Amino acid sequence: MKVLVFSDSHRYTPGMIEAIETHQPDQVIHLGDLLSDGEELARIYPMLPMVLVPGNCDGWTPEPAVRQFSLEGHTFLLSHGHLWGVKSGYGAAVAQARSAGADVLLFGHTHRADCLTTEDGILVVNPGSARHSYALLEVDAQKVIPTLFSMP
Repeated sequence: MKVLVFSDSHRYTPGMIEAIETHQPDQVIHLGDLLSDGEELARIYPMLPMVLVPGNCDGWTPEPAVRQFSLEGHTFLLSHGHLWGVKSGYGAAVAQARSAGADVLLFGHTHRADCLTTEDGILVVNPGSARHSYALLEVDAQKVIPTLFSMP
């Protein structure tokens, strides 16, 4: 299963559309800033499953700020990242993932793409700003393989 992950698009959808057309993912995750950009993708691709969370620039919304779900036996925890203070470090985000029993943690907010695995095996992926980068996750029952891409 291929999952594209975007964040911090700030009204820039052409690159995300091109990434979707290029990779033909099975699912898209948009990590906020702006939630409306993810909603636009959902309108353009109504058959493509989307998971969206709001960011700090999205104002009030009824959408939950943190989501947890499973894919191919992996537990994903995702949020924009501002509630966890990720610009000052990933500790709070990783602690939340650990507490939730997640093995994949996704967030944005910093506008800097990053990918690492913690000592206890939690995969942490920040796709950066969708104006410049995004992440592709290849997910199967045994593993999640992340790849960071620069926007075309």
